[in-house]
Amino acid sequence: MMVKQLLYSCSGYIRNLLFLLGLVLLAACSTPANIVYFQDAPHNEELSPLKVDYIRLQPTDQISIVVNSRDPQVASMFNLPYYGKRLAESQSLTGSGGNMNASAQSISGYTVDSHGDIDFPVLGKIHLAGLTREEAENSIKSLLIKSRQIKDPVVIVEFMNLGFSVLGEVSRPGRYKIDRDRFTLFDALSLAGDLTINGQREDVALVRHEVNHDILYRLNLLDIKQIYDSPAFYVQQGDVIYVTPNEKRQRESTINGNNVRSTSFWISISSLVTSITTLLISVIL
Repeated sequence: MMVKQLLYSCSGYIRNLLFLLGLVLLAACSTPANIVYFQDAPHNEELSPLKVDYIRLQPTDQISIVVNSRDPQVASMFNLPYYGKRLAESQSLTGSGGNMNASAQSISGYTVDSHGDIDFPVLGKIHLAGLTREEAENSIKSLLIKSRQIKDPVVIVEFMNLGFSVLGEVSRPGRYKIDRDRFTLFDALSLAGDLTINGQREDVALVRHEVNHDILYRLNLLDIKQIYDSPAFYVQQGDVIYVTPNEKRQRESTINGNNVRSTSFWISISSLVTSITTLLISVIL
């Protein structure tokens, strides 16, 4: 009688233990709910950023400036020896994707100094800090016409060294170039190969350097309205984007740190408990 009661008690304990192990296995195998972007976005909703921020020139930025005219000899006075890709393409390339000659590949540029100026041929100092690329083109064009040395200038300004950095849980961390006036956070993450499965979508940090301080923005990629309303929606030169690793990734950084949460760990525990229970029953009987 005592043996039967003991076996009954053991079997009840085993059932409870196996039930708990089953719950743990389900939790370990479940699909996380925080992977898909824009989870709160209604269908066909019109989205617009809170503020459209164009890239504006800052001290230490490097740019190329090309002046074109119907009279190439006059325009040459305002151009550096090797002055950029666009003019080289218009003069010596047969089409996009062609191979540039050695001189066309060498791009000389202007560096915006600490006062926000560049030293431009013939015209001298020109203040460009705070201007967008288009505004800089219009400003230089206006000064050229005002100087009466060239009647029909066409001015092309291109960014040279403007870039941003992406760190953390992305496929290809590194520094990347800004190649357009409006460059979004999604453009930046796309260049870096998107977040890995271990990247925390709710906690993407962007650090931006202002004149006398840095600003830290926290971004939630699951919340599309928060992204579009953030000043960090448009990436600026010098921005640093950091994708925080999720808890699983953080545990993996320690020795055996992820074992307790792994499916194989609990299967091993379940197998061990079953073996011990079977052994005890056989001894009692």
